[in-house]
Amino acid sequence: MNFGLVLLLLGGFLLGGAWSIWRSDDDTKGRTGPQVAMAAVLLASALLASAAGILRLV
Repeated sequence: MNFGLVLLLLGGFLLGGAWSIWRSDDDTKGRTGPQVAMAAVLLASALLASAAGILRLV
């Protein structure tokens, strides 16, 4: 298996985690600060892993 493909799969997994954290908000308070921060970190990681995977495949 190519390492670029592994990075793309990892990016998709991290993107799913960011989406899951973003969707889990409290009904009364909305999203908390740590939820937004963790979703942002996961989103940035997903974008970096996906970009690295694409560059690795090219």
